[in-house]
Amino acid sequence: MSKDYLNLLGLAFRAGKLSLGEEAIIKDIQKKRAKLVLLASDIGPQTRKKLIDKCTFYNIPFLLADDRDTISQAIGKSGRVAIAVLDAGFADKLASLLDESIRG
Repeated sequence: MSKDYLNLLGLAFRAGKLSLGEEAIIKDIQKKRAKLVLLASDIGPQTRKKLIDKCTFYNIPFLLADDRDTISQAIGKSGRVAIAVLDAGFADKLASLLDESIRG
């Protein structure tokens, strides 16, 4: 998996365009502020189902990314299993980079 998206994720975090924490992410999904939700590949089944169900209901795109350690390290916070991207530009670029890494 290409790691270009991790650099962009760190940049988005420093720009204040990410939402962290399950409750904050759910609120941002419900208020349609979230443009993309990234889920760690090793997220727990209950959290995974809850976030995917919310994203599906509110029509917010979501993608599976690397494991929790990798995405946590990209933003400098520990133990993050889900991240909501609040900026459309960052969300589009992250989605295209993740899509390339899946195909490539």
